[in-house]
Amino acid sequence: MTATTDGSAGAVNPRAATTSIPTDTNLAADDVLESARRAADRAVDHLLGRQDEQGWWKGDLATNVTMDAEDLLLRQFLGIQDQSVVTAAARFIRGEQLGDGTWATFHDGPGDLSATIEAYVALRLAGDRPDDPHMARAARWIREQGGIAQSRVFTRIWLALFGWWKWEDLPQLPPELMFLPAWVPLNIYEFGCWARQTIVPLTIVSAKRPVRPAPFPLDELHADPRDPNPSRRLAPAASWDGVFQRLDKALRLYHRIAPRKLRRAAMNNAARWIVERQENDGCWGGIQPPAVYSVIALHLLGYDLDHPVMRAGLASLDRFAVWREDGARMIEACQSPVWDTCLATIALADAGVRPDHPALVKATDWMLGEQIGRPGDWTVRRPRLAPGGWAFEFHNDNYPDIDDTAEVILALRRVRHPDPSRVEDAIARGVRWNIGMQSRNGAWGAFDADNTSPFPNRLPFCDFGEVVDPPSADVTGHVVEMLAVEGRAAEPAARRGVQWLLAQQEENGGWFGRWGVNYVYGTGSVVPALVAAGLPAAHPAIRRAVSWLESVQNDDGGWGEDLRSYREEKWIGHGASTASQTAWALLALLAAGRRDTEAVRRGVSWLTGAQRADGSWEEPYFTGTGFPWDFSINYHLYRQVFPLTALGRYVHGEPFADRAADRAVGRKGA
Repeated sequence: MTATTDGSAGAVNPRAATTSIPTDTNLAADDVLESARRAADRAVDHLLGRQDEQGWWKGDLATNVTMDAEDLLLRQFLGIQDQSVVTAAARFIRGEQLGDGTWATFHDGPGDLSATIEAYVALRLAGDRPDDPHMARAARWIREQGGIAQSRVFTRIWLALFGWWKWEDLPQLPPELMFLPAWVPLNIYEFGCWARQTIVPLTIVSAKRPVRPAPFPLDELHADPRDPNPSRRLAPAASWDGVFQRLDKALRLYHRIAPRKLRRAAMNNAARWIVERQENDGCWGGIQPPAVYSVIALHLLGYDLDHPVMRAGLASLDRFAVWREDGARMIEACQSPVWDTCLATIALADAGVRPDHPALVKATDWMLGEQIGRPGDWTVRRPRLAPGGWAFEFHNDNYPDIDDTAEVILALRRVRHPDPSRVEDAIARGVRWNIGMQSRNGAWGAFDADNTSPFPNRLPFCDFGEVVDPPSADVTGHVVEMLAVEGRAAEPAARRGVQWLLAQQEENGGWFGRWGVNYVYGTGSVVPALVAAGLPAAHPAIRRAVSWLESVQNDDGGWGEDLRSYREEKWIGHGASTASQTAWALLALLAAGRRDTEAVRRGVSWLTGAQRADGSWEEPYFTGTGFPWDFSINYHLYRQVFPLTALGRYVHGEPFADRAADRAVGRKGA
């Protein structure tokens, strides 16, 4: 598989279409239907051809160059540099640099200070000289933005490992955090699972404060090398920012006086926690950042590189590498086989592939084998709940997620498997686990129940994105849709989910997208769920959502929404048309009964016109999120599965339409 991320930048008018796919808005409905049928057939062939022999699908997961830079910094820190890896990584990093010398965190995005600093340092490690034109442009821009002092905490931690930043000038999180019980604020289980897995090893690193000899100085990256960390005024003591800034000052003082025995016991406790959560493939949580920091933390505690835990951990990191045809090496932050496989199964089934097709049966066998049967960190809040969820990755038994579980069940329901009792048993366990993970407010988060503390995001240490996992509209929508398909729409769990979704609708008629960009994704997830749960197309919430989607359709017939919509209101619902976002909008409109409208015909025509000859779609834009704005994702299979799903439903109708009579949400209450 090859990565195709493109780092070019440019000014985009958020109010105008920015693609040139020809769309004939006067096409007759029959012509549009026939074009959609042919496009769906080509897409089916393309997607079937991408299935692995074991039954799964996986597209590349592209993020930004900090993954590649930190991989090189890790190798430098551990003394395990490999020149071929360094050369290939540097080739990729150089290829992502923008014309102004910066690196962005998403396609067509603005330069990002931390990403640019980390990319610059990685290229210095690879041998690029500071007076090389591309390096000089980057350094000049970094200084203009305030230099290293203005970068995120994680960037400065990496620099501190080599003495390029002072450890005492970094925010603190002590390993004694491990001793806080689950009912105390700021215990580790108040952090989202991704943050928890990262913070625990970093408490060890922060306590040990290692410094490796720096191979070169970085004075050129300071706004003023004589004063690299200018003092900043504290926020007022009565404000939350002021409270947590002063807490950080107290933690810095504690670092100097921490009892040695207590500190050693805390670090050993953290180490046990890390080792216990190492997956069978050697990774931690199936994501690259916790794996990197866990390897460093354990190494600092005396685990040599030949220790089985370390050997497995380092080997797992190599599996995040995608080697491209041009010799470049890109690091994936994560891998998404379960997610991609259930979405591909849904797409193929909705496009008319027969339910007992060998590819779907093979995918089902693989997904059934991935169901998790042991407890994980989620049991801290749900100790009596039996396991039964699915994770996102190949190996991540400790952190199944609610979104994947709902979509896997929806996929399994579309397949006619030769052992139906096995499928029914897996679905029953998955449904039970999903219902058990409902939060108190009636909605669902991604990994944990009631992970809504307001405190972790306020810590000065936590400036790297969202660090808690509150319920979201997109995840809740998927669970409600799954429950409706299972005939459980009238039950309390689904009814509470529907009520929460109705209360979360924005004034414009859309829903916020937590795990996809942005309101187009949220709305495309929620509307099909509400309709599946029994809300009629005439319901005010559905009408408002439809009106909003139709109002933001691009002139070319497609839909697009830029990542800047998370920060700037003018971008909400606006951006260059993309295959995945056009599909999300169509899925909502089709579910709402708008199949024969001009908006749907134009959207379908955009998809068929944008399709490539091999049945695929191209999509350089990032339409997925890890953290809204702070960490963006280009799922390379989104551009294939979602357009096929939308075309399939346009051609064949809504799946499970015959179950509509069983989906009753009590319309008076809705």
